[in-house]
Amino acid sequence: MTAWIVLGVIVLLVFFAIGIYNRLVNLRNRVKNAFAQIDVQLTRRYDLIPNLVETVKGYMAHERETLEAVISARNTAVAGLRAASADPSNARAIQELAGAEAALEGTLGRLFALAEAYPDLKANQNMMQLQEELASTENKVAFSRQAFNDAVMNYNNARENFPNTVLAGMFDFEPAEFLEIESPEKRAVPKVSFQQS
Repeated sequence: MTAWIVLGVIVLLVFFAIGIYNRLVNLRNRVKNAFAQIDVQLTRRYDLIPNLVETVKGYMAHERETLEAVISARNTAVAGLRAASADPSNARAIQELAGAEAALEGTLGRLFALAEAYPDLKANQNMMQLQEELASTENKVAFSRQAFNDAVMNYNNARENFPNTVLAGMFDFEPAEFLEIESPEKRAVPKVSFQQS
């Protein structure tokens, strides 16, 4: 009789462990799926950038350094996206993508700031359409990033809860990294001065 009870407890523990393992796999797959949505939107964004640069080239020929910086930052971001797409739960790849995205946003910001000095460029229909498409894509990226970060939080929470953490460690369920793409300028604390000039 005791042997049956012990066997029953062991079977229950095995089913319990299988349930935890399957839940962790499902949550990790949700992280991968959520990143796939980011991949789609970022790829669309990266595909728009060469068209933007071509439109701007004719008006801003002497701003070559800025145009080259935009293309270079875009290429770095594309490489970062490929690395992160290979394994969205790889924290280092996600951090590198976030850094590349911040650099790209910075160079695009400089490009748009320079474009303000060219009234003909600002009025160009292609330029206006590309800016609108980029803005729309940015909104989709932000929405996809939010869904990804929610999936990461759910996965990490499940991974870190006891007794899940024991199985997560045994089966190499590594923590996933949040994707935070924000320019350093947005995080900078504004300087305030009460001195009169």
